[in-house]
Amino acid sequence: MIVALDMLVTEGAGRDSLRNRQLAGMLAAIAGGLNAAAFHAVGFFAANMTGNVSLLSDHLAIADLGLAGFFLLIVLSFVTGSALSTLLINDGRRRGNAAIYAHSILLEAIILAAVGIVELLRGGPPSVDLTVISLSFLMGLQNAVVTRISQARVRTTHVSGMLTDIGIGLGMLIDIARGTETSENAVEIRARLRLHIETVAAFSLGGVSGVVLYQLIGTGSLVVAAALLLAIGWRAVLQTRPSTAA
Repeated sequence: MIVALDMLVTEGAGRDSLRNRQLAGMLAAIAGGLNAAAFHAVGFFAANMTGNVSLLSDHLAIADLGLAGFFLLIVLSFVTGSALSTLLINDGRRRGNAAIYAHSILLEAIILAAVGIVELLRGGPPSVDLTVISLSFLMGLQNAVVTRISQARVRTTHVSGMLTDIGIGLGMLIDIARGTETSENAVEIRARLRLHIETVAAFSLGGVSGVVLYQLIGTGSLVVAAALLLAIGWRAVLQTRPSTAA
């Protein structure tokens, strides 16, 4: 399959389903791998904000303020990553930087590599605080990138929302097949359905791969994920550079 080199460059209405599917597939697989590996290693999810907010509420209700504070920190880290990504993207767009989305992914790669290296140098079991808080920050950053560039068509970690959209899409297609709904939007519905199914599949397969990789090389798996993000981001940066040919 042809890889859309500008999947981290072209924005909004200029994007086609191929760009969105490839971006979603690659980044959702990495996000799924990091999320599953983090849970396997330390017992907490870095990207599941629905679950983390529920756990925050649960521990507040029973006055377990220590764990409530930890889950609050996870949520705030995710929001902070999203906010920082937005500030960087806004600044880049004001300056006409076509590679700003790629630069955000490169930032994610650099921070992830730094966390992985610190964990490797520490030795022993991974730090729960460092692993979960930093990955939550990075998942928020990544989600903001794909949400902004795709105009909210792509979400790499929001599995509950994607499963809801899959159910809606299937229901619409069933009614179209029955003739109880107009077929004028059928092509668009099928395209969105395919995007969401492929994204959830990529997240799931990435999770399996992330756990297997963690079992093989431990926290070195963070560095491997960082290298993949670096390759994706750097390729997009090169795509935006003007040709030096005469």
